[in-house]
Amino acid sequence: MHTVTLDTNIYISALEFGGTPLRLLRMAVDHIIEVAISQPIIDETRRVLRNKFGWSEERLNEAEEWIRSFTRLVTPERRIDVIKEDPPDNRILECAATSGSAYIVSGDKDLLRVGQYGNARVIKMADMLDEVEGPDWRSPA
Repeated sequence: MHTVTLDTNIYISALEFGGTPLRLLRMAVDHIIEVAISQPIIDETRRVLRNKFGWSEERLNEAEEWIRSFTRLVTPERRIDVIKEDPPDNRILECAATSGSAYIVSGDKDLLRVGQYGNARVIKMADMLDEVEGPDWRSPA
């Protein structure tokens, strides 16, 4: 089973819009992939959902509880300062390094530019689905 770290944009897209990001989260619920998360990733996801999308505290708590139910919470062992353009992106790298993730899934240009950090390849959502489901998932049935 692949261990992956998801960027906050994946959680936000899944929770706010559904679609393929939600499909990826459901793979974690179904134990097809293991998702590692850290408290800074949870906090950033909550902050964006509250400030940008107007989520209530109750809705944020429910979303956090659901996310915690299928993710493995890790506490990063060290601070990383690789991405100077957007320092919060370093929290994703810290989680991936601590958890031993094989992949970091993101749509963020700064993270994608890193390409790989330690053993974790930084890939887009579609590439992760290709990895798990094979490239035929995109074809109409």
